Amino acid sequence: MAQPGEQVNPVKKAVYTPLIRTLAHTIGNRTVIITVMQYGDPNGVYCINMHDNEGTAVAGAIPVLEMTGGTLIRVENFKQRQIKFRFNNVVYAFDPNRIFARIGIEQTMRDNKRSSKTALVEIEKFGQKLLSLIPDTAACVIALHNNTNDLFSIKSYIPGGIRQKDAKAVNYNETQDVDDICLTTDSLIYQTMADAGYNSIWQDNVKAKKDGSLSIYCGEKGIRYINIETEHGKVDQYREMFEHLLLFLQKEKEPLLQPIENPEEKNNPQPPKSVDN
Repeated sequence: MAQPGEQVNPVKKAVYTPLIRTLAHTIGNRTVIITVMQYGDPNGVYCINMHDNEGTAVAGAIPVLEMTGGTLIRVENFKQRQIKFRFNNVVYAFDPNRIFARIGIEQTMRDNKRSSKTALVEIEKFGQKLLSLIPDTAACVIALHNNTNDLFSIKSYIPGGIRQKDAKAVNYNETQDVDDICLTTDSLIYQTMADAGYNSIWQDNVKAKKDGSLSIYCGEKGIRYINIETEHGKVDQYREMFEHLLLFLQKEKEPLLQPIENPEEKNNPQPPKSVDN
């Protein structure tokens, strides 16, 4: 497995050219553009990039989607993380990965210093619009994210970390960059990524903090989900991790639509160097 900074295999010639459609959603005085890129026929793989400043993930994912097929949903926001809009002459802002439950919308509005019930409804409608683009038949939802060095890492989920209680199992590979991680609602995906040596978290879909994020929403709804995340700028590392996941999904004869709650029920797989919480 390539280490961070190493060159992985060169990208092959694309098999699929995306069919692109652009959607416009109005929030207050803002029109937020959502771009949907369909590579080949729908195959159950739905990728979503909610933070427009996290382009490394998109750059790493697209060459793989061009070979394997899948759908990519992107929120266009002037390369910014927070979405700002004016409503009733007041400016509000929110994190688009905290809008899939009211508790999350309320918190992200408080974090951005302004709240109102009417603005909350506007944000809630935007969250529902994003969810409407992912059909019930989706085999896997893949969130495309990047992070800043040491601000969010696998260490957040190990014993003593601020998110320890959110994890059912953790694979911490000390030879890998702590910022390069996978977080999933599904035990089989967790096992696959952990077996490959990647820093991996199996989310506790019952006990994890309810923060309005897509991972929590999917965990509650029984939707197979994974967030692949690397430090900004590490395109090759992102592509390698993303490609490993999609090859696994391709090999599955019947993609699971529900996460398995106990890995022991699937031939008792044991994660390498794992810490169970």
